[in-house]
Amino acid sequence: MTHRIVVWTLAVGMCVAVVLLEPAVAQAPAGTRAAVAKPTPPAKTWTARTPDGQPDLQGFWNNTSFTQMERPKNVTKAFYTREEALEIQRRAAELESGDTAPLASIRTEGSITGPGQGQVQEPQPKNVDDVHYDFTQFGLDRSQAGAALNLRTSLVTDPPDGRIPPMTAEGQRRVAERLEARKRMGRPHDAVQNLPLSERCIIMTRPGPPMLPQVYNNNYQIVQTPGYVLILAEMIHDARIIPLRGLAPLPSSARQWMGSSRGHWEGHTLVVETTNLTDKTAFQGSSENMRVIERFTRLDEDTLLYQFTIDDPATWAKPWSAELPMKKTIGPLFEHACHEGNYGLYNTLAGARAEEKRAAEEAAKKTPK
Repeated sequence: MTHRIVVWTLAVGMCVAVVLLEPAVAQAPAGTRAAVAKPTPPAKTWTARTPDGQPDLQGFWNNTSFTQMERPKNVTKAFYTREEALEIQRRAAELESGDTAPLASIRTEGSITGPGQGQVQEPQPKNVDDVHYDFTQFGLDRSQAGAALNLRTSLVTDPPDGRIPPMTAEGQRRVAERLEARKRMGRPHDAVQNLPLSERCIIMTRPGPPMLPQVYNNNYQIVQTPGYVLILAEMIHDARIIPLRGLAPLPSSARQWMGSSRGHWEGHTLVVETTNLTDKTAFQGSSENMRVIERFTRLDEDTLLYQFTIDDPATWAKPWSAELPMKKTIGPLFEHACHEGNYGLYNTLAGARAEEKRAAEEAAKKTPK
C-alpha cells in the first residue's frame, strides 16, 4: 500500500460534523515582507489553560479540507455562502465515494524533483479498473472525517486575490534546474534515489511546516509541557518538538527535514517560527532559506485556527499567508508504519528489474541469428 494505514479514528464513531468558521484574519499590507496574518479575537475567547498557565491547545485535531490552496480562476469573491460551501463538499464526497479509488493527488507529496509539497491539483476521477481498494470501506475518504466547514474560496488569504505571488526569476531558474537534474537521474524505478521522499518513507507533507492536509490521515495530537509543545502527526508518526523558552537558533549550516522551530505566546496564540529547512523538501519550489511563521489559536472547544506565512525572497516576490480550521477529533492516534521504505520499495525495484530482463529476453528472440 502507498501511505494507506486504516484510520480507525476517522472510521469509527464519527459522522461528518461541520463547524462554520467566519472570517477571522485581517489582511497584511501588500508588500510587507515580515507581516504575519493575525487573527481577530473570537466573540468568546477560549480561556482554558494548562497547569503551568499556557493557553490549552491540547487534544486530537483533524485538518481535512475541501478548500483549494489557491482561489479558482473562475471565482471572484473571498468567501462562499454556507450553501455554496456545503454543495462543494457534497459534490466532492459523491465523487470520492462513488469512484472508490483515491483521487489523483489533491495536493502532491513533496519531493526533491518537483515544485514541492502542497501543490494543488484538480481532482481527477479514476476508472473502476484502477481501484486498489475501496477508500470508503476503510474510512479513508474525506467525507468520513470531521471536517470543519471553511467558507473561504482559497486557503491563501494574502495576497487578497487568493493566489500565491509570482515566482521570482531566481525561483524559476532553481525549479528548472531541479527538473533538469531529475531528468538526468533517469526513470523513477532506475534507482531508489529517483523516487519521491514520501515513497521512501523519509518525510511526508502532514507534519510540515506548513501543516497541510492530503486526502486521508490528516490527524494530529498536540501535547503541552512546561517549556515545550509537541505536535504529533498521524502520517508517518513524525513529531515536532517546539521549545518555548528562548532556545538559541541552530547555526545556518545545520539543516533538518522539518527545520528548526522556536515558539512563543502572543496572548492566546502560539506563534512558531521555523528556519533551517532543506531544499530536499522544497515547498511549492521554495529555497532552503524559506522562513515559516505559524499561528495556532483555539477558537472554542472544537475548533483550532491554523495560519501560516511563507517568507522566501529567493522564491516569491513577497510573503504570502494562508489559513485553515482544524476540528477536534477522537484519539488516540495509531502508528502509521510506512512499509514502502521497508519491503515495498525493494519489491518495486525488483519488479522493475524483472520487467527489464523479460523485455530483453523477448527482444533477443526477435533478433535474427
